[in-house]
Amino acid sequence: MDLAHASAPASQARSFGEHLRHWRQRRRMSQLDLAGEADISTRHLSFVETGRSLPSREMVLRLAERLDIPLRERNALLVAAGYAPMYRERPLDDAALAPAREAVQLILKSHEPYPALAVDRHWNLLAHNAMVPHLMARADPSLLQGTINVLRLSLHPRGLAPHIVNLGQWRHHLFERLRQQVQATGDRQLKALEEELRAYPVPADADAHRLDGEVLGIAMPLRFRTQEGAVLSFISTTTIFGTPVDVTLQELALETFFPADPGTAAALQTLAASL
Repeated sequence: MDLAHASAPASQARSFGEHLRHWRQRRRMSQLDLAGEADISTRHLSFVETGRSLPSREMVLRLAERLDIPLRERNALLVAAGYAPMYRERPLDDAALAPAREAVQLILKSHEPYPALAVDRHWNLLAHNAMVPHLMARADPSLLQGTINVLRLSLHPRGLAPHIVNLGQWRHHLFERLRQQVQATGDRQLKALEEELRAYPVPADADAHRLDGEVLGIAMPLRFRTQEGAVLSFISTTTIFGTPVDVTLQELALETFFPADPGTAAALQTLAASL
């Protein structure tokens, strides 16, 4: 599957001071805390937030760095302060991103015979290797049309949820990741997605199976029933670009699944040989 681009609505227009105060409060920092981190006076920071002083471009970038603001929102801060955006946002099929695109495709292909996929910041499927469609085959076809959201596919009652053995544990893992993303980005579309997913009905026995091997923020176990009746056990991990200077690359994540036992490894090897 070729990499595709999914655009997002621009941030709501606000003054620079409003933007800055929003992110400072989201990061639970006082003006004194942020002023100390950014090596400026509290008085000057207060003037910047209230619009009495205009920040330099260097100060905008320094404050954004101290607040760990996503690149997309750093551009919004720069524009609000009267400067040109610094970080480019291009579709993944842009010629300039060919090396990154090729690297992603290579990682996905090299991960076979184990499943691997790439998603954007809203968990929309951008690319996958040859093993992923076999796992998605149990979902209702309506969920596989158009842009596929992997969280919706995973947790929807007509999606993969009925076939996930440790569904309660898996749901908790996904919601924790969503919570962290919403907290870090303030993305309203992600918040709406979280609310939608939480409204899905949950089987009474969803928490009956809890697997060992969960390492918070690193690895998560997943046990899945295939359409042939076999049970596959995976450990899932997430990879992101470490030092991106492009909005698109910062928002790209690779989800890779490793076999958690020899039986799963053997079953995937057999499946790959038949494809």
